Amino acid sequence: MFWETVLSTFGLVFLAELGDKTQLATMLLVAERRSPWGVFLGAASALALSSLLGVAAGSVLARLIPQQYVQTGAGFAFILIGLLLLSGRF
Repeated sequence: MFWETVLSTFGLVFLAELGDKTQLATMLLVAERRSPWGVFLGAASALALSSLLGVAAGSVLARLIPQQYVQTGAGFAFILIGLLLLSGRF
């Protein structure tokens, strides 16, 4: 179960990060700074820290709010962000 969770999380995050603004910014930083290992360490550390914050927040939410409400709220949040992106307001 643990490794199934690790692999599914890796796949989801890996695919979600491909071609996003973070990856493009990382490529631009390497081109500008010409320090690939420095950019890699900074970007990897930032992703690890933001993931840690997400896990911590998710753990707290899981204890306080029923899963169905979290899923519904996340769905509405994604729809709202999508609408804002489509309308050019985000």
